[in-house]
Amino acid sequence: MSQIRTVSGDRGSTLSTLRNLWPYMWPSERPDLRARVLWASFYLVLAKILTVLIPYFFKWATDALDGANSAREWLPLVLTGAITLVVAYNVARIVSVALNQLRDALFASVGQYAVRQLAYRTFVHLHALSLRFHLERRTGGLSRIIERGTKGIEAIVRFTILNSIPTVLEFALTAGIFAFAYGVSYLLVVVLTVIAYCWFTVVASDWRINIRRDMNESDTDANSKAIDSLLNFETVKYFGNEAMEAERFDRSMARYEVAATKIWTSLGWLNFGQGVIFAIGMAAAMVMSALEVRAGTQTLGDFVFINALLMQLSIPLNFIGFVYREIRQGLTDIEAMFELLDVAPEVQDAPNATPLVVSEGRIRFENVRFGYDPAREILKGISFEVPPGKSVAIVGPSGAGKSTISRLLFRFYDVSSGRITIDGQDLASVSQESVRAAIGIVPQDTVLFNDTILYNIRYGRPSASEAEVHRAAELAQIEGFIRQLPEGFSSMVGERGLKLSGGEKQRVAIARTILKAPPILVLDEATSALDTHTEQEIQSALDLVSRERTTLTIAHRLSTIVDADEIIVLKAGEIVERGSHRSLLAAGGLYAEMWTMQREATEAEEVLRRAKEADALGVLDRRRPAEIV
Repeated sequence: MSQIRTVSGDRGSTLSTLRNLWPYMWPSERPDLRARVLWASFYLVLAKILTVLIPYFFKWATDALDGANSAREWLPLVLTGAITLVVAYNVARIVSVALNQLRDALFASVGQYAVRQLAYRTFVHLHALSLRFHLERRTGGLSRIIERGTKGIEAIVRFTILNSIPTVLEFALTAGIFAFAYGVSYLLVVVLTVIAYCWFTVVASDWRINIRRDMNESDTDANSKAIDSLLNFETVKYFGNEAMEAERFDRSMARYEVAATKIWTSLGWLNFGQGVIFAIGMAAAMVMSALEVRAGTQTLGDFVFINALLMQLSIPLNFIGFVYREIRQGLTDIEAMFELLDVAPEVQDAPNATPLVVSEGRIRFENVRFGYDPAREILKGISFEVPPGKSVAIVGPSGAGKSTISRLLFRFYDVSSGRITIDGQDLASVSQESVRAAIGIVPQDTVLFNDTILYNIRYGRPSASEAEVHRAAELAQIEGFIRQLPEGFSSMVGERGLKLSGGEKQRVAIARTILKAPPILVLDEATSALDTHTEQEIQSALDLVSRERTTLTIAHRLSTIVDADEIIVLKAGEIVERGSHRSLLAAGGLYAEMWTMQREATEAEEVLRRAKEADALGVLDRRRPAEIV
């Protein structure tokens, strides 16, 4: 990761970026790719030497047709015929093209390797960032930034190596030929033309970069709105807000349309300006040559040669403008990606972190204080213990800090003060990976991957066999349902598991946790979103998975934790009551109040259910026998 961060050290400097990208273009762990770089470089130089020689064949052929004999001074007699020189000219062009294509083919795998490595490191880095970061980011915008960033990296790698270096080499060879063969005056014209061309290109491209940045922001915003709307498809339909969502998306696309139009318009002006500058430089050189031809100091072949050499130089010069634009745009595209790579993970392993060793599974919170915002403390000196193999439940009103406790246990955040230990080991001193490997969770909202049921259950332990997956599904009481599906365990669950009901998703989550077989279990309001009947079915599966495991239950429905060894009641981030179900009811405090309210709500729900059933039976009784049949 250190290599990645240095890439972003100077985003404004192309050379700095190239220097930091060099380890990916010259990978020490891939000697085969290094060999490709060397061969590509060899063919690059060979192609450029041949390229600047091609106009000579054109010059000699012209002189031969004109009756001049300048070619005889340089070529063997067999090559001085006009037809032979024309053939040699075209063969040289073919060989030059072949060498360039061979160079590109050799370097292709090197460039793609660089893209892959940087994309992989970005992906790993994103998973290393804190939960806070991902809760505050827009998924659609993040995916767009990564997509454009990887393309930008490819542009920088490809255009700098395959175009910038050959262009500089060709310009140097061309300048040398003009200085040696035609004098300083021609060299001066060429140098001034190239300088003016490059200056105009840089200024115009820098102007276009700001437009490009606006276009990228509009594109990111539109993509984020589209993905967010599609992820919440059901909500959009519930409220009939399709038109509103389309209007929000269209507003973003309208801004993108304006910026994209400006991009293409500015490109037209850039190309026109480049053409004017080069045409002026070429006209000056050709007028000078024409005057010398009339004076007899140059041949007609020299006039043709200067024209051909300058026309040939226009191609790499055009690439200079194109390459500069692509590099600058690539730098703009990866700017946001580099900013992501510069974000340090909020929670990091200590330099001497050791793996967590779970011998008993005893959990202790010792005077833990924590707040998502320093100005607003959520937990205020919480202390409790979950003995090995026992079950402790945490209840309380919304906002009391119940779910925060589970997030701290998984070390998604570091505590502000105090400490959390497992078997006496401070979570801050052990590796995050080992902590999360030792804890299993059944969350309130089970979000599944858009893959098969088999994949989602096996996610608990990817190395598990199919037989082990089936056994876990059986213990979670979902195998019967899966067997009834046309494709069984190979059935797709849809985006976020939307093809399954809430109870079915919870059973998949339970099966996943059973397969993981962790010594410590967290049940984070695992049944609060389910109806009473489904809750009772799920609860039996939860009782099975939590048996003989250290279990911390974050509960909303108190009926699910009456058998807990201890119940802790939170209010405003503080423990206000603790004890068994019976003792807390006898105390007549907050727990007893919550119990009474939930019992009344449950009874009212049951009365309503029975009334509906009775009403349905009454309708059937009033129907004619033929209708009943």
